[in-house]
Amino acid sequence: MAIKGKTNRLFQSDPTADSTAYEKENPVSDAFYENPLITRYASKEMARLLSTEHRIKLWRELWIVLAETQKELGLPISDAQIDQLKAFRSTLNLEVANAYERKLRHDVMAQVHAYGDQCPDAMPIIHLGATSCYVTDNSDLMIFRDAMKMVRQRLLGCLQAMASFAKQHAGLPCLAYTHLQPAQPTTVGKRMTLWMYDLVLDLAEIDHRLSSMLARSAKGTTGTQASFLQLFDGDHEKVRELERRIALKIGFPGAYAVTGQTYTRKIDAYLTDTLSGVATSIHKIATDLRILAHRKEIEEPFETNQIGSSAMAYKRNPMRSERMCSLARFVMSLQSSPVMTAATQWMERTLDDSANRRLVMPQAFLAVDACLILLENVSQGLVVYPKTIERNLREELPFMATESLLMAGVAAGGDRQHLHEVIRVHSQAAALRVKQEGMPNDLLDRLASDPAFANISVTDVMAPEQYTGRAERQVHEFLTEVIEPILAQTDAAGRLSAEVHV
Repeated sequence: MAIKGKTNRLFQSDPTADSTAYEKENPVSDAFYENPLITRYASKEMARLLSTEHRIKLWRELWIVLAETQKELGLPISDAQIDQLKAFRSTLNLEVANAYERKLRHDVMAQVHAYGDQCPDAMPIIHLGATSCYVTDNSDLMIFRDAMKMVRQRLLGCLQAMASFAKQHAGLPCLAYTHLQPAQPTTVGKRMTLWMYDLVLDLAEIDHRLSSMLARSAKGTTGTQASFLQLFDGDHEKVRELERRIALKIGFPGAYAVTGQTYTRKIDAYLTDTLSGVATSIHKIATDLRILAHRKEIEEPFETNQIGSSAMAYKRNPMRSERMCSLARFVMSLQSSPVMTAATQWMERTLDDSANRRLVMPQAFLAVDACLILLENVSQGLVVYPKTIERNLREELPFMATESLLMAGVAAGGDRQHLHEVIRVHSQAAALRVKQEGMPNDLLDRLASDPAFANISVTDVMAPEQYTGRAERQVHEFLTEVIEPILAQTDAAGRLSAEVHV
């Protein structure tokens, strides 16, 4: 179909037709959309792990492992062929592969031919007996495993920074909230442990997923291993041994018991569920920090030359916490795709999983990586304002002290119901004065001058520490019993660093 004398590529009947004329008339700019997860947010380590180059190198490793293992089990593959494969395991000729893919319209076969051009002696045995999913699925599982380990390391870094903060502020009383309304006091450190425990639960889920991940290994075209059974002249045990050895060589304890052409896409759903869980925890933490910044009690780091607003020079916007919420929400939104993909894999598989997985899986890992980088950075530099915290608590403390006053009044011989009514009337009047007149809370002054409390020292109930219960002790118990054993793994796992782009 032609439009205004030009070839419309969307409607070309032959997709392989020469498009040179069109491209000359419609030059394409060198400026393309850039994924901000790569250019702004995630770490270089995670981006490299999920890169095309790393994936293709894994494909070549898998072809080497396949050939080596087939040779070990008796197939006529020479050392020279394997040595040639190894010589070019990291020397990628991606442009050659791209040219093959434009011709063949098949990404795996394009890489087979490109590898074969470099290894002509080994060309006959590359991909022997395998289907495309031998390299695509096994490499994905290897990448997802390593990416999840990286998420785990970053989460440990966050817990370490948060533990230091919790310990430092374990006993600092602050106003607690239920329904986002003032409630019984807690401590700043205790609130931090609430955030940390969500991450501890996420860590347990990560460990569960890592411990249960297996390889697809050598399953054949529809999962029946028919091609491998033919190669080994009907020897079932050799086929099983091939599968077992390949799984071990690529770092898994075994292979999934049965598969179709692909490993079940429920595995992808499980992994994104786990990442979504991490994102959920981060979103809650970052939201709380934004509220605390609004209360002027705790702020995220704000650099000397950082600008909060282009118009309002005084602003100290919690932009890192806002970014955490934004990215975490994106991860949570991705959770639905792998579930739907798993549900629609007809029979032994359909290819409608491919494009979706290429988008969803890497971006879920990249976004969680970015969130954890921000969380660790923020946790290391949180600024606490004890005087503001104390002022906000004292404004509400008179209402919270009334239960203690009631008990003290009863102990001094007063009538519980009468004292309760006195407190209720004065509380309502004091609250009205605060809300309508903007005046300080004078509830304790009212009660002190009321004859019903003549024998009670009202000022004795104004120490915030009286109302925080076991909060401080809970912080130390949590750090000792839960966090310290976890953080002992940090040194063994190694530390990751990444720059925060503000």
